[in-house]
Amino acid sequence: MDITEVLQIADNLVFADTGKHLDDIQETVIKGVWEGKTYDKIADNSHCSESHIRNIGYKLWRTFSNHLEQDIHKSNFRSTLSRLKLTSSPIVIQQNKNININFCPSYPQLNKNEKPNNQQLFKHDLKSSPQIIRFYEREKELETLHNWILNKNTRLVSVLGLNGIGKTTLVKKIIDLNLKQFEVIIWRSLKFPKSLDLLIDDLLKIAEQESKESTDNKLRQLLDFLTEKRCLIIIDDLENIFASGQFAGSYQNEYKNYQNLLTMIAEIEHQSSLILISQEKCTDMELGDEELSPIQYLELSGLQNAEILKSLGLKNEDSWLKLIDLYEGNPVYLKDIAVLIKDIFDGYVDDFLAENNLVITKNMQIYFSQLFNRLSSIEQQIVLELSKFNQPISRENIKQNLDFSAMQLINGLQSLKQRYLLKIIVEEKVLFNLSAVFKEYLRMRSAAVIRKV
Repeated sequence: MDITEVLQIADNLVFADTGKHLDDIQETVIKGVWEGKTYDKIADNSHCSESHIRNIGYKLWRTFSNHLEQDIHKSNFRSTLSRLKLTSSPIVIQQNKNININFCPSYPQLNKNEKPNNQQLFKHDLKSSPQIIRFYEREKELETLHNWILNKNTRLVSVLGLNGIGKTTLVKKIIDLNLKQFEVIIWRSLKFPKSLDLLIDDLLKIAEQESKESTDNKLRQLLDFLTEKRCLIIIDDLENIFASGQFAGSYQNEYKNYQNLLTMIAEIEHQSSLILISQEKCTDMELGDEELSPIQYLELSGLQNAEILKSLGLKNEDSWLKLIDLYEGNPVYLKDIAVLIKDIFDGYVDDFLAENNLVITKNMQIYFSQLFNRLSSIEQQIVLELSKFNQPISRENIKQNLDFSAMQLINGLQSLKQRYLLKIIVEEKVLFNLSAVFKEYLRMRSAAVIRKV
C-alpha cells in the first residue's frame, strides 16, 4: 500500500464523517505519520504548532477508529491499515451515515454455518465505570496507555493525579477504544473500600469460578485466570484504602494485604493488565522507570484547552485561557467556578477576572478540608509554612521555621509530591511551591483560625 492509496482511503473516511474532503494540513499529518515522523517534525515542516498538529491527528485517528472499528492512533496507523488490507475503492455512503468499505482483517474466519457468539468471546463488566459525556484532548496520554497495555503488555499501570484532573475519564476512554482487545474487562471502585477477600471473590464470580477458602489460594486462582484469559481489571479510587494522618500511600491495617495482589500482578508473568486509579502514589507504583518494566505510572496534570469551558455558558471567550490557567486546568475546579461566574457575574469572565482574586468555592473548600485532614502532621506543617510565601522557596528556608530533622522534612516533601500538591522548580537551587488553588485555601484556613483566637 502506497501513500496515494492511504490518502484516498483517508479522504473517503473523512468525507463519510464530515461531508468534506481532506484539507492540506490533514494530508500533511497523514503523510508525515505514514513516513514515521514525529508531531514535532511535522509541525516544523508545516509551520504550525505541535499542539495544532497533535489535535488534527487526534481527530483523524478518532474518525478512522470509529469507521473501521479498530483502535487506530499515531503509533499503529501504518501497521493497522496494512493489516486490514484496505482498498481505495469508493466507499458507499448510506443514509444513516454508516459506510461500507472493502477490507480483509486478519482475524480468524468463522465457518459458514458458524455464528459468532459475543457472549462467549467477551465478558465485560463495566457497571461501576462512568459514562463519558465529553472527552478533552489527551492524545499523548492515550497513546502512552495504549502502548503500555496493548503493545508492551505492562502488567500494572497506575494513573495518578489530583481529584478532578481526568484520571477516570482517561481510563474509560482507553477502554471504550479497545473493548475487543480483551476477553474480560472488569471495573471496580473502592470509593467504599472492601477487603481484598471480597474483591477477589467478586472478580472470580465474574470469571464464573467458585472462590477457594484462603486468601493465598484465591490469589493463585485469580492468577490462573489472568494467565488463561487476556483480562483488563480497573480499580478506581485506590486512595481510599490508604491511611489518613500518615505519609502518602500508607495502607490502612485492614487493607495491607492489597500489596500482595499488586506484587503478584507485577512480578508473575501472565497476559493481563491491572490499572489503578489514585490520588496518591504508593510504594507499589514506584518501579516504572525502565522501558520494559512490568510496572508503569502516568501522572496527569491540568489541561490547557478552551474546550473545557465551551459547554458551560460563559462569555468573553478570549479570556477563557486566563481562567483555565488561574485554576490550573483542573476540569472540576473550572466547572465549579463557571457556576459561580454565571450566578454572580452573569457569565462574564472578564468581570470575574477584574476582581483579581482567586476564589475558592464552597465545594473546593470541602474537598481541600478533607485533603488537609488526610495529611500527616509533618505535611500539614510544611504546607502551612509554604502558604506564607508568594514565591517558591528552598528546603533550607522551609526548615528555618519548622522543628524538623532533615529526614522528617525530606520525607514530608516527598509525600506531598506523591499527593500532587507540591511543585518543584529547578533553578540555581531546587525550590518548592504549592498548587496556587490549594495555597489560597490554606491562607483562608489560617485566617479563619486567627479570627477564632
